[in-house]
Amino acid sequence: MPQSPQEDARRFLHPATLGRIGRLEIRARQVVEGFIAGLHKSPVFGHSIEFLQHREYTHGDDIRHLDWKVWSRTDRYVIKQYEEETNLRATMIVDVSESMQYGAGAMNKYDYACTAAACLSYLLLRQHDAVGLVTFDSQVRTILPARSQMSHLDAFVMGLHQSKPAKKTDFSQVMRRVAESVGQRGLIVVFSDFLVDRPELFKGLEMLRHRRHDILAFHVLDTDEINFPFTGSTKFEGMEEQPDLLCDPRSLRDGYMEALDKYLVDVRRGCTKLGIDYQMVTTGDYLDAVLSKFLNMRLDDRNARGNGGAVR
Repeated sequence: MPQSPQEDARRFLHPATLGRIGRLEIRARQVVEGFIAGLHKSPVFGHSIEFLQHREYTHGDDIRHLDWKVWSRTDRYVIKQYEEETNLRATMIVDVSESMQYGAGAMNKYDYACTAAACLSYLLLRQHDAVGLVTFDSQVRTILPARSQMSHLDAFVMGLHQSKPAKKTDFSQVMRRVAESVGQRGLIVVFSDFLVDRPELFKGLEMLRHRRHDILAFHVLDTDEINFPFTGSTKFEGMEEQPDLLCDPRSLRDGYMEALDKYLVDVRRGCTKLGIDYQMVTTGDYLDAVLSKFLNMRLDDRNARGNGGAVR
């Protein structure tokens, strides 16, 4: 029996992965805007007038935000939460250009990026943060405003499911639009193979940094792109308007590996120079291990800053 679109979209939420990283939380390393309930710092004081929801009181919450009317009726301590008062506003930006379709394993680059974005969003929503989505190729394909209700997750994975990989990447133009549309400072996580000219890549990322967002870059590559295991006469199919190439890959391997190493070093250094957290992953990496390492790194950075330690 064929699955419904909603059921198919939820393939991006791997129960085993969520189970292994479920006890971890994301910490924003920079100051972010919004009401903070002990997890993130904020420079903003005051309240939005648009009530959003209640959530259970947890140790460390400001008791001034307790809803005493609810307590008097139910004997439960709950916090009033407003639309602009979520702990953090995060935006997941997922590359759905044609090159993301590449992959011969269990997941291609697109599936891997979507699964990582969905799992991180689940964790953020579970800790009452707001999450939005942008998918792009040569232009923005999907925009979902940030919301903090767990029910928003269904719309999130459907947005990923409906954005099929196609067309070229226009990174700088898309990041300009994202920078203009995401007004509040917050967390932006980019999932892409970054197969664009490096000046265009860094120009786009710099636009986001100029708005003082906390940016994380997940560089998603297929295992074959890293190892180049091809032998014998091979036809490489061109993507994003590139021509096909029939050749003996053994004659190309040394030059390819040298160019790849330089490219990866340039991307990593460029991100570090811009103050962007960078992580290169391959479709062969266990996603739960990748996300657990990433989240623990963020938590360590947060603790180091809180203790006066120096973090790059």
